[in-house]
Amino acid sequence: MTIASHLPATARCASPVAQAPTVTQQGPATSDAAAHSATSFTITVAEPVLPGHYPGFPIFPGVCLLECVHRSVLATAPAAAEDLELATVESARFLSPVYPGEVITVDIDWLRGDGDSWTCKARVSSERGDAAKARLRYRTHRTEADR
Repeated sequence: MTIASHLPATARCASPVAQAPTVTQQGPATSDAAAHSATSFTITVAEPVLPGHYPGFPIFPGVCLLECVHRSVLATAPAAAEDLELATVESARFLSPVYPGEVITVDIDWLRGDGDSWTCKARVSSERGDAAKARLRYRTHRTEADR
């Protein structure tokens, strides 16, 4: 299912990636300390970042792969991880290029940290193999009134 209309308002902000994630495995509805989720994206020739990266030889930018991971996290968060905001990108490694026409899969392993923090270890792959690996840390966004 394509879930663009179901994303929280913070996920519907401006993005360099035109496609919304297609959820292939939803995070659990429980508050488990560890979980797994997955999404996919089709990288089309219509992606707005491709004409400038690189003219005549388009490659989907690495920062856009991180955006796909981030949007996948927001779309598949376990119930206990509501209202997430990105705290930091702990690591990112780009392993191979992604080209227009490829479908990428984002596999996310969720680990609950101390308090309201979550760490997401993500692997981005295409039919050609791993394209990127990243570790992002999130915190639950709560206002003083919520505490």
